[in-house]
Amino acid sequence: MNKNASYPILFFLLFIGSFQTILAQTTYYVSPSGNDKNTGTFNSPFQSLQHAADKAAAAKGSTTILLRGGTYYLDKTIVIDAAGFLPSSLTIAAYEKETVNVSAGKKLTLNWKPYEKGIYQATIPAGMSFERLYVNNQLQHMARYPNYDSAARFFHGTAADAVAPNKVSQWKQPTGGYVHALHGYEWGGFHYRITGVNADRSLKLEGGWQNNRPMAMHQEHRFVENIFEELDAPGEWFLDRSKNILYCYPPQGVDLNAARIEVSNLLNSIELIGNASKPLKNIQISALNFQHNERSFMHTREPLVRSDWTIYRGGAILMNGTENCVVKNCSFIGIGGNAIMLSNYNKKDTVMGCHIAHIGANAVALIGDPKALRSPSFRYEDFIPYNKLDKTPGPLTNNYPQECVVTDNLLHDLGQLEKQATGVQIEMAESITVSHNSIYNTPRAGLNIGDGAFGGHILEYNDVFNTVLETGDHGAFNSWGRDRFWAPDREYMDSLVAAHPELILLDARKQTIIRNNRFRCDHGWDIDLDDGSSNYHIYNNVCLNGGLKLREGFHRTVENNIIINNTFHPHVWFQNSGDVFRHNIVMKPYAPIRVDYWGKEVDSNLLPDSAGIIMAQSVGTDKNSVVGQPMFVDAEHGNYTVKPNSPALKIGFANFPMEFGVKSPALRKLSQQPVIPALDGITPISKSTVFSFLGGEIKSVDGLGDRSAYGLPDEDGVIVISAKPNGLLYESGFREKDVIRSADGVPVKHAKMFQEIVKDRDWKGLFPVVIIRNQQQMLIILKAR
Repeated sequence: MNKNASYPILFFLLFIGSFQTILAQTTYYVSPSGNDKNTGTFNSPFQSLQHAADKAAAAKGSTTILLRGGTYYLDKTIVIDAAGFLPSSLTIAAYEKETVNVSAGKKLTLNWKPYEKGIYQATIPAGMSFERLYVNNQLQHMARYPNYDSAARFFHGTAADAVAPNKVSQWKQPTGGYVHALHGYEWGGFHYRITGVNADRSLKLEGGWQNNRPMAMHQEHRFVENIFEELDAPGEWFLDRSKNILYCYPPQGVDLNAARIEVSNLLNSIELIGNASKPLKNIQISALNFQHNERSFMHTREPLVRSDWTIYRGGAILMNGTENCVVKNCSFIGIGGNAIMLSNYNKKDTVMGCHIAHIGANAVALIGDPKALRSPSFRYEDFIPYNKLDKTPGPLTNNYPQECVVTDNLLHDLGQLEKQATGVQIEMAESITVSHNSIYNTPRAGLNIGDGAFGGHILEYNDVFNTVLETGDHGAFNSWGRDRFWAPDREYMDSLVAAHPELILLDARKQTIIRNNRFRCDHGWDIDLDDGSSNYHIYNNVCLNGGLKLREGFHRTVENNIIINNTFHPHVWFQNSGDVFRHNIVMKPYAPIRVDYWGKEVDSNLLPDSAGIIMAQSVGTDKNSVVGQPMFVDAEHGNYTVKPNSPALKIGFANFPMEFGVKSPALRKLSQQPVIPALDGITPISKSTVFSFLGGEIKSVDGLGDRSAYGLPDEDGVIVISAKPNGLLYESGFREKDVIRSADGVPVKHAKMFQEIVKDRDWKGLFPVVIIRNQQQMLIILKAR
């Protein structure tokens, strides 16, 4: 074969290679002014994202969908399924820096006419149903009682008489309305749909499944909405579905006929679907603004094993069975439910650079499959006895999120409807990294880990503040560890873990690290490890207000933290817990509750004064701790680096960077900062007096510590410190650690009040007393002599 003859072959091979390269890099363009009959090029774009996604799924190689500026209203949820998906990767992004809105709602063009008293009405298409109305992209409020109050702490306004019979009597047809309330103990919230009215004018309700700690709704903090007779304030609206009439009381100065009217439609906007054996891989969603998603609170009903949570496995973006997928630089503003949900198997996915704000539920949730657990239980009070427990370490399957990253996101004003909501929720997952996020204005925790399965998480450089704003007994960071071996019966637990310590880390098999964060909680703890949370290393954190709590659990090492204006709160520790608390700066004496055993090491800390160290050393801790002022460089501006001559350096404390929160310049510009507290004087935490009474000892409930330790709805009540045999307390049925809540029908605020109630009775009969024992309410009859 001569040299010249080889040229055509070489040219042909080069041509084929170039052609294959072109095929391997496909780009589709979409524009609101395009047409789905077009070819999808820059000059001939498609009109709908759905059509572009369908085309992309059949393309080979690396594929991109670029959306031109504008709003894309989705007729149905876009589902990208691994089954039949051909590209090696797919990017869905805004074209260059154009503003792209992906709406889960609909735009309405209506003919508004005056109704009465400033209210307007318009006919809508038959069969429409929605629960969110936006006027000029501003969310309006369903007609409600009490009216919306931006300054109110709970639900933007609550009233004890919201469902009282005299109030219900004012409503002609409340069916289809909603009742929203806090949990009776302020452990989240409940939501109910009104299905009718009983003969006594009480409401028929369905719902209340949004919390995994069932209880009556709060007696005061409740409100109703979607009631026509409550349409009485600007910014409210009501949809009469039977007549297809929309009523709106517009905000002052708004001309509804000239306004942009949009309503919610879909729960989920985009779903990325695969499974562990065939995951959907290499999808990137970038620079899109997600809007107008429907509320999801009536779908929030799946119990998350024994945490206090139930969940709706959906969001504006749902990822279920994915690998190496990325959601970046997107916004989720004003939507009705979750923003981003990673459900079941998801591996090495990333959420970064996003702004999520003013939403109904969670910002980012990573939730595994309960079937991946061995011996799962689904309520706080449930447990599996030792002889029936699966004792194999680790998970049963791999159907849970793992090795995912949530980084550099701005997450605020969350859980505006659902109160068991947070910035990042982790449950039944492994090795999740949560870093450089700014999280604030949350009704419950800012960061939450629901159980010990399966550990390995890293939480670092986050700025978490203004938390637990609408609930109680919680923290800026909260965790539970009600793993397979855990039981609410403390005596059973003491005997079980003493005999079988190998059970402790069957689920929490990898250590979780919390480091280099800044936390502030003004209604709870800054760091709250509750109910069995185990296998944690907590270091280099700044706690600005609420202190650090370790309730019953194992193998927690807490070191090199700075606790401003507060202290260390150990609660009900186990014998041989293996816990360590060292090299920390605390500014008040320790506040232990029911601690008889002090772990592996509590020593080498900087305490506030001699009284604090004497108290600590009296129980055998802090032999090498010292007393003194921390000597911060610039506490007024939040720089808690200690000076070279600080006594903290003598006990092993080491300075660490004061850098927290988002890194992105654009997000930093938007982000708020926590209030930096003035340093308190060094004063001990007050303790209530112990009284001898009726053959035992009692004391008042003393603040948040007792509330959490005893599982109380508030800080009222009387704790039975001891009840001696043959004493009246014991003979009546009272036991140590009972909490007295009412006596003869009178709520008991404190110990002296209880004594006075008993004294005022003439002892001619029996005496009913309501107590709480092991977080369960009971009735006891106080016997007369």
